Amino acid sequence: MTDRDETAAKIRELIDPFNKKGADINGNTRFAQDLEWDSLTVMDFVASVEDEFDILISMNRVAEIETVDQLVDAVRQLQGDR
Repeated sequence: MTDRDETAAKIRELIDPFNKKGADINGNTRFAQDLEWDSLTVMDFVASVEDEFDILISMNRVAEIETVDQLVDAVRQLQGDR
């Protein structure tokens, strides 16, 4: 398993408690449309991602992230920025 695969798997784990619809999670899953998350849910989820990966995601960056794959890429990039 690559580092990217490990990051993606961990993010899917973090999504589970917030996945009230029981939607199938893959790289193309959209947070707002497919999971129907409101802004409060998004903020709670972002906090859990930041805690897990020890990163900070700016509000501007959060607004640009629509899919699981985009989040995985952003996390990997932010981890490399250290």
